[in-house]
Amino acid sequence: MSTVVLQTHALVKRFGGITATDNVTLSVERGARHALIGPNGAGKTTAFNVVTGFLDPTHGAVNYRGTALNGLKPHQIADLGLIRTFQRTSVFPNDTVYDNLLVGLHRQGRVSLLEAILGLPRARSSQRRLRERASELVEWVGLERRAHDLAGSLSYGEQRLVGVALALAAEPSMLLLDEPVSGMNASETHTFVQLVRNIRDRGVTILLVEHDMPMVMSVSDRIVVLNYGRIIAEGSPDVIRNDPAVIEAYLGQGAKRA
Repeated sequence: MSTVVLQTHALVKRFGGITATDNVTLSVERGARHALIGPNGAGKTTAFNVVTGFLDPTHGAVNYRGTALNGLKPHQIADLGLIRTFQRTSVFPNDTVYDNLLVGLHRQGRVSLLEAILGLPRARSSQRRLRERASELVEWVGLERRAHDLAGSLSYGEQRLVGVALALAAEPSMLLLDEPVSGMNASETHTFVQLVRNIRDRGVTILLVEHDMPMVMSVSDRIVVLNYGRIIAEGSPDVIRNDPAVIEAYLGQGAKRA
């Protein structure tokens, strides 16, 4: 039985005369930590946007756990368990971290509007369960000490963690992280690396786009390299680190030594 959960086949996305992704075929196995890297403009985020339904492919197909994703809306893809984060932080700055997560958990509520308004036992039980889950998520991403602080008062790195917690609130089977450590300092990046490992250990498949090469090399099982929209290399961190085409196109000698 195949362990591949996400697969793109000959994926092409054009914007007018510009080809952002060109014949991209990749497979991500269940429980793996894959990375998609490449220079600015290589087509990484475009590929993410096509996979998650924010863009329609010009040609090609995307399949997740046996379901064709072509033509599905982002919320329909999310309902399948394929959840993504974005490059920019996405928190409600005037609400606490805890309340941000309660908002993120609203889709898990299983009560009617009338039950919620009247405060019936089923509604109270559901609310209690969601509050417990919000507390678990805050602890999972290491923000328990900031749970009741306004999200807007957090550092940029901490806000990124809130964004990941919001994604985890949707209970993904696969998580797509778009430049998750962008703007983080070394300590915050180290914390995030541990979080990624913990997420994978709980059975969530991960595909990330990132420019921080030491972080990518330390956290990834497999790496795919894009350049000008095309895949130029694919393999383990050791293979990618020593690939001449990758060094020339993206990493450079300094990154290779790193």
